[in-house]
Amino acid sequence: MTPYRIIFAGTPDFAVPSLSTLHESDHEIIMVITQPDRPKGRGKKLKASPVKEKALALGLNIMQPTSINSPESIAQVQQLEPDILVVVAYGQLLKKPLLESPLQGVLNVHPSILPKYRGPAPIQWAILDGCHQTGISIIQLDEGLDTGDVLQLEKVSIHPKETAGMLHDRLARMGGDLLVDTINKMIRKDITPIPQDHSQATYARMLTKKDGLIQWDQSAQEIINFIRGMNPWPGAYTFIKNKRLKIFQAERVDNITEKHPPGTVLDAFPDEMWIATKAGGLSILEVQGESGKRMAIADYLRGNPI
Repeated sequence: MTPYRIIFAGTPDFAVPSLSTLHESDHEIIMVITQPDRPKGRGKKLKASPVKEKALALGLNIMQPTSINSPESIAQVQQLEPDILVVVAYGQLLKKPLLESPLQGVLNVHPSILPKYRGPAPIQWAILDGCHQTGISIIQLDEGLDTGDVLQLEKVSIHPKETAGMLHDRLARMGGDLLVDTINKMIRKDITPIPQDHSQATYARMLTKKDGLIQWDQSAQEIINFIRGMNPWPGAYTFIKNKRLKIFQAERVDNITEKHPPGTVLDAFPDEMWIATKAGGLSILEVQGESGKRMAIADYLRGNPI
């Protein structure tokens, strides 16, 4: 098997395991493309992307174009004559001239069972919607948003207590392994592309900080899914006495006999906080106040009785 010469395009933490696994394989990464350094934190100092930091540690060549579709970027890619271009959460859509530059096309690692949950936040939305299963799709990238033919697909169960952060890390590792396996099968001509059924497509929009506000008129299980899906970002929160309270973990309480308006704090033991929902109650387990640190609810209530 003749190894491929690969250009890798990615930016956030999710892309790092794919870059690492490719680097450990027999294939050659001839260039890493990532987003320009961005100002971060209170000091607004420029910070490199996780992919750039990993590429530097591995001694790889790096490009950071403002636009990957600029004539200059396309010319650089074409000059390198890659066999394939791999895109993992890069942050920009690739246009036709760039898609046609690699000899064997452009591959993308997407953390959902396509065509479900196309878009930027598939991991969070799968948990928010109460899905029991998700997966990794390796697709042949085209000009659409996650619309290309599926080359390989691996499904996994979502654990009942798994947060978006936990699932993110698990799928990121899976993505790297499946990516290398797909490339090896491409070389052996052991891949059959499968077109997506576009009529079954759903879209996982980007989340914002405002999306983290808990709606207590949902069922207890829906709110538990919401808390898991918003963890670690943007974080699920509510307001008590006009102060924001982040909630990281909760469980159902089914032995509530009286009916209360959703959002009502119920009578419970002094070290517990139960809240009424549309269906059932919720026992809050782990929180963070506006100016405090993350802690168990019993510790929080000692200093903040409700």
